[in-house]
Amino acid sequence: MIRVGPLRKLLCGRNGNTGGSRNPVPTHAAGNGEHVAATIESPSRPNGEAVAAVPARAAGEFQTPGRFNALDKLATLVATAVPVAALTAGVWLAWDNSLYWQDIVIFLACYIPSALGITVGYHRLLTHRSFRCGPVVRALLIICGATALEGPPIEWVANHRKHHAFSDEHGDPHSPHVGHGTGWRAPLRGLWHAHLGWVFGDGFANQRRYAPDLFDDPVIVFIDRTFLLWALVGLAIPFGLGYALTGTLTGALLGLLWGGAVRILVLHHVTFSINSLCHFFGRQDYATGDESRNLAWLAPLSLGEAWHNNHHAFPTSAAHGLRRRQLDLSWLLIEALSKVGLASDVVTISSDRREKKRCGPSADPRSPSCADRNDPVELLGLPADASTEAEAVA
Repeated sequence: MIRVGPLRKLLCGRNGNTGGSRNPVPTHAAGNGEHVAATIESPSRPNGEAVAAVPARAAGEFQTPGRFNALDKLATLVATAVPVAALTAGVWLAWDNSLYWQDIVIFLACYIPSALGITVGYHRLLTHRSFRCGPVVRALLIICGATALEGPPIEWVANHRKHHAFSDEHGDPHSPHVGHGTGWRAPLRGLWHAHLGWVFGDGFANQRRYAPDLFDDPVIVFIDRTFLLWALVGLAIPFGLGYALTGTLTGALLGLLWGGAVRILVLHHVTFSINSLCHFFGRQDYATGDESRNLAWLAPLSLGEAWHNNHHAFPTSAAHGLRRRQLDLSWLLIEALSKVGLASDVVTISSDRREKKRCGPSADPRSPSCADRNDPVELLGLPADASTEAEAVA
């Protein structure tokens, strides 16, 4: 998730790929005319639900590690550990009454755009094509996502699409339920792997296979290749805000601490909690064939991403909070962009479709009795034909 992929891109070549399959999967035209990856032919799970047929370790399924893979992992370790040290310093300062209102303002001013860049930009726009927008808005959203330091956009999208294709099955990059042994230690191993351990492995999805459409978008390719630049911009902004609000170097460094390192740490672990906690704790309202859960207390911090069972039931939906009291700040932004004409083809899910997938209180979400499973396109997490899959709002 937070692997600093452009180290490979800058040193190994255009796509940072030193081997493996370079051929994209077949494409077809979506309802909006864009070419997207075709659905992988699928066998059925025991409950009849389609899953991708390619074995988890098939050739071309994983991004081939480059010659600088060790350096990449070191960068991931640094990006993970430094914010933890920064949070320790922040707690000490707060305990010593050295936390000022400027620090809180800078943290929020940097956290919210960065988080929206992930939830709205990386996730709902690029991964699932839940809405469309012009190149300027698209670039701003993805740049904000890059400042979160969760990895370049194409890498992030490829991993997340693969997660949907193999959700909680062999091949899922970060399932807490598969391949972690038995006994009481297995859940702990699974939660660690899903939360953070997987980013240090070599199980990243093949970008040419799972995100071929993004290589045709010059805006996304440019931001992907210059990811490190935007990560540094995300640190320079809180430093500048700290200086602007206090007029001192100390204020600037405190701004970097709270709006940079602490903000990155909090957002990382909120995102990681979607992968781990939201596949382990919470409630399941819809039949999805996996262990995705809605975790209400995490929804405000994640800007709506913690309505995870809702999302797995309807991956292309622009809204993850599907009930009146399910707060989804990311959806509010998309809705606002739509109302002022900056977003179009916004995917919403009708109440009839929601009811067809809803499970009763005692229903097993893996049971075939829960009708209307995810169709293959939704399972893969790729865009579907808007004419049959969604209702667009103006």
